[in-house]
Amino acid sequence: MRKITTILFDLDGTLIDTNELIISSFLHTLNHFYPGDYDRESVLPFMGPPLKESFGKLNPDQCDEMCAHYREHNRANHDELVKEFEGVTETIETLHEQGYKLAIVSTKSRMMVIRGLELMGLKPYFDVIISLDEVEHPKPNPEPVQKALEALGSTPEEALMVGDNHHDILGGRNAGTLSAGVAWSAKGKAHLEQYEPDFMLDTMQDILTIVGAEG
Repeated sequence: MRKITTILFDLDGTLIDTNELIISSFLHTLNHFYPGDYDRESVLPFMGPPLKESFGKLNPDQCDEMCAHYREHNRANHDELVKEFEGVTETIETLHEQGYKLAIVSTKSRMMVIRGLELMGLKPYFDVIISLDEVEHPKPNPEPVQKALEALGSTPEEALMVGDNHHDILGGRNAGTLSAGVAWSAKGKAHLEQYEPDFMLDTMQDILTIVGAEG
C-alpha cells in the first residue's frame, strides 16, 4: 500500500451538503424551460458535470440562458440550503493538524467554492483550490487533479481523490491517484461502486484509517 500524504476533495456533496440546493436549482431551471417534465429523480443525472455540459447536452441553443437561470436561484438560496455533513469539520481539522496536504478540486466557480467553504468554516484548511475557473478541461479530465498536485508539490502516487460523483473517481484515476467514493452521494453508493473506486467512505472519519492518520 502506497503512503498517502495528499488528499484532494470534491466540494459539493462530498464535504458540504449542497444536494438540496443543487436539486432545487435544477428543478427550478428545468421546470421553467420544460414545465412539468422533471422531478427529483430525473434531475440526479445532471449533478456532477459543469453546468454548461449538462445543459448543453439538453439544449445547446438555450444553454447560456439556462445556466444563468440556475445560478441566480443557486446564489439566492445558497446560505439557507447548504448544510454540514456529519464529521467533516473534525476530520479535515485532524488531517490538517497532522500535516496532510489538502486541496479542493471542484467543477463549480471559484467564487462559489469559497462561499461554501467559508459558510461551513472550512476555508482555513485549504490553501489550494482548483475550480472550474482555473482549468480548460474539468473532471474527469486529469487536468484539475494535476494542477492541484502541482500546486501542493505532490505526485499522483502519494495522492487520493475523494468525491461523490463518478467524475471524481475517473478524474483521479486518469491522473494516476488513488480514489475514494463517499457513500452519502445523492446518486447512491451503488452508483459509485460501478466505477470501482479504490476505497468507499461510509463516514468521513473512515479516511483517517485509510491514510493512516491518528484519529
